[in-house]
Amino acid sequence: MIPFKLTDELVADIEQHIENQKDKELTSFMEEFHYADIAEIIDELNEDNATYLIKLLDSEKTSDVLTEVDDDVREAILNNLSAKEIAEEIDELDTDDAADIIGDLPKEIVQKVISEIEDKEHAKDIVDLLRYPEDSAGGIMAKELVKVYENWTVTKCVGEMRAQAENVTRVHSIYVVDNDEKLKGRLSLKDLLTVSTETYIKEIYISKVDAVKVTEDAEEVAKIMSKYDLEAIPVVDEMGALVGRITIDDIVDVIKEEAEKDYQLAAGISQDVEADDTIWELTRARLPWLILGLFGGVGAAVIMGSFEEIIRDHAILFLFTPLIAAMAGNVGVQSSAIIVQGLANDDLKGSISNRLWKEMLLALLNGLILAAMLLLFTWAWKGNFATALAISTSLVAVIVVAGVIGTFVPLFLNKRDIDPAIATGPFITTSNDIFGILIYFWIAKLILGI
Repeated sequence: MIPFKLTDELVADIEQHIENQKDKELTSFMEEFHYADIAEIIDELNEDNATYLIKLLDSEKTSDVLTEVDDDVREAILNNLSAKEIAEEIDELDTDDAADIIGDLPKEIVQKVISEIEDKEHAKDIVDLLRYPEDSAGGIMAKELVKVYENWTVTKCVGEMRAQAENVTRVHSIYVVDNDEKLKGRLSLKDLLTVSTETYIKEIYISKVDAVKVTEDAEEVAKIMSKYDLEAIPVVDEMGALVGRITIDDIVDVIKEEAEKDYQLAAGISQDVEADDTIWELTRARLPWLILGLFGGVGAAVIMGSFEEIIRDHAILFLFTPLIAAMAGNVGVQSSAIIVQGLANDDLKGSISNRLWKEMLLALLNGLILAAMLLLFTWAWKGNFATALAISTSLVAVIVVAGVIGTFVPLFLNKRDIDPAIATGPFITTSNDIFGILIYFWIAKLILGI
């Protein structure tokens, strides 16, 4: 398979076909593309052309396209479709994808769309999923699955599985339930094929099965599936009844969204925004951290102002201020990034005190190496050992403190159920800048005897 590559020529060719209303040629041309590729194309079209293409192609393909396009593009397209046309797209989707799309529609449209869905059982399942928070297991699960009852014989089980499989895109597992719909276990296809047709399912099913509750946080589900290398996991309600399943593609979306969120927090963006959002939305997301940085800079200036005498007598200290601030910020971000990554992956072991002690030793080792290099350079440059010693000693202290802060802050935030990713951004950088400059001039003043 040749990898798809979106080009300006391809987009222009499609736009030309739309403008000339060459529907037959356009339909034939688009048949060769995967729905994810078509979504990429539609993201590059204007609203009218995107809507035209969606209406032209078969709903069996465009329904999947709508799950892949940019959120803003999908919203614009859906605004140009009638409730019946949206329902036709929804009818072709699995319940989890359908619920995601319907959940983004205006409230006054939702009921109209649901009433237009031909498969009433499908509509009922979608409504059921809309009850759950988006970031919960119930919010990302699909209702489509293959389940069998423990009191069925193999013969009846096979017949029922054939009927159920028609509505399931991919069969990852066969789940076993009792008469109260409570999850009992899973069924091995090998066992199913190698026993007598009159054998009861309760005699051959595997009772050990990982499951999550509908209320479980989506991130926790991702960790469970990653830890046990699961392609799918069943979801049960508060009574233990099987209500759905979560597949690996759903978890990939969760991981991607969380990674994007953490990346933005690390960059000092407090809201979920995209490059195409309005200037006002982008400003609201960025400004809080920029204000924090402004206050941090003012604080650093005030601190430096209190050491005017030593700066006047030893002007070289002022030259190294940016270096000290930068090293403090860099070390703090490195330490916090490692901790945040460990928290996200559940890799952190041991007590907080042990973690702080380890980071302190690591920072001390790095600080001594860097300080020795700085000492030799400054001494050779200015020929004043006392000044070089003051600067290099300050660097060691600053790096150790920054490492401890970078370790402690995300651990503290995590204990308070605050996203520790905040600690990898401007917050940790600004705080370490201030502490770094304070420590720098205080130690320099102590060593130089002023």
